[in-house]
Amino acid sequence: MAILRIEALTKVYRRGFWGRRHKALESLNLEVDEGEIFGFLGPNGAGKTTTMKLLLGLIFPTSGNAWLLGQPIGQRTTLQRIGYMPENPYFYRFLTGQEYLCFCGRLCFLDSKLRQTRAEELLDKVGLSQAAKVRIGEYSKGMMQRVGLAQSLMSDPQLLLLDEPLSGLDPIGRKEITDVILELGKQGKTIFFSSHILSDVETLCDRIGILNRGRLRSIGKVSELVGAKVTSITVEVADLPQERLAEIREKTTRVQDLGANQVLLEVPDQETVSHIVQVASASKAHILSITPRKESLEDYFLREIKEESR
Repeated sequence: MAILRIEALTKVYRRGFWGRRHKALESLNLEVDEGEIFGFLGPNGAGKTTTMKLLLGLIFPTSGNAWLLGQPIGQRTTLQRIGYMPENPYFYRFLTGQEYLCFCGRLCFLDSKLRQTRAEELLDKVGLSQAAKVRIGEYSKGMMQRVGLAQSLMSDPQLLLLDEPLSGLDPIGRKEITDVILELGKQGKTIFFSSHILSDVETLCDRIGILNRGRLRSIGKVSELVGAKVTSITVEVADLPQERLAEIREKTTRVQDLGANQVLLEVPDQETVSHIVQVASASKAHILSITPRKESLEDYFLREIKEESR
């Protein structure tokens, strides 16, 4: 069942003194199923944030329609079941993290006891329990991202719209927040989020859509889009004589000296790997590892964007 459905959604802005038309979004068609984690990808200015603002009724479409939780966008009762984290959340800097979440709980019509309980649980979930009574004005960028995610969860929403939730986080913070998103997915929440950190998207998402210049470029499961094609192979060799290395250097695409008489060779195909193995064996060198490199989501994303830019 589609919990989020978009049909031919278009948004045109007027720019400059002459009011020139700029299509931020052009005839977008998209469906996200209940319980799905969907990654919405694209370069800056692709239309990702515009899409989320249209879904939430913060701006209005030029044409097209969309439905959330089976209802047309803009329904107040529907919005109460949705959590939203903007790309650049704004906070009351003189409130503590706990006070801010309790304030958000009041906006969600939660009673006093439930507000307090939910605030404590969510601060712990996003790793901010020790900073619960610290003013938000003293928070780092990463801490603000965490409290931004926490506020989107105060009403225990069925659908989450997250705009760059991993931005500004250090590696530990990214791991913690991705774990939270995965846990929410296991609980049956539907998560529609944008991100520029493609390695995390590859780990998190059931499906992805790539948006560029306001148009949907591709959509599907990561495994289906990226595939299993081997793009290169790395071979780590120890104790290979320099004269033998010179012989095979022209067949490699990259040679890296690892020290301790070890080199890392990047080659384009299995035939070259077989040749290196033969040379190493004849020279009494040691093959330490042979690692195929498959196309990543980042490789696929860059290729799609570059092809459309030509």
